[in-house]
Amino acid sequence: MKKIFALTLTSLFMILSFSLFAQNDFYKLSFKTITGETFNFSTLKGKKVLIVNTASKCGYTPQFSELEELNKKYGNNLVILGFPSNDFMNQDPGTNDEILSFCQENYGVTFLMMEKSSVKGNERNAVYRWLTDKNLNGWNDIQPSWNFNKYLIDENGKLISHFSSKVKPMSEEIVSKL
Repeated sequence: MKKIFALTLTSLFMILSFSLFAQNDFYKLSFKTITGETFNFSTLKGKKVLIVNTASKCGYTPQFSELEELNKKYGNNLVILGFPSNDFMNQDPGTNDEILSFCQENYGVTFLMMEKSSVKGNERNAVYRWLTDKNLNGWNDIQPSWNFNKYLIDENGKLISHFSSKVKPMSEEIVSKL
């Protein structure tokens, strides 16, 4: 009986330790912005973060408007990171400069856009590896199935939600978690 209790206690300790490690690991990430500067995720401590894979030529592209509205309304406590990707039917074929111009001119985007990269499969970037590998984030292994999937990270660097493309940025489903 003591052996079973000790084994159970050890297993529980390992699970809790892993969970804490996964939460803190988010802040060790960094990525280049769309203009080429390195952005360290350690600067996000204490804020919620919404990460969205974006595309300029998609049926969901108008979500840029709601993402910007979300940014303006909750920007004191929320950081939105847009990750342009051409992974889904070549719907973001432009260069970083073209994508940034498109977002600013058509949707007034002021939230942080990251460098164009892959968000799915073996070529996915390090941020999306963290978001979609439960061994890294603690629970989630859902990769984006299309453009404008959303991942919400809490103030402690813990991934708390994944939202499909159909969930609009200003929906109650997202806003209620902010």
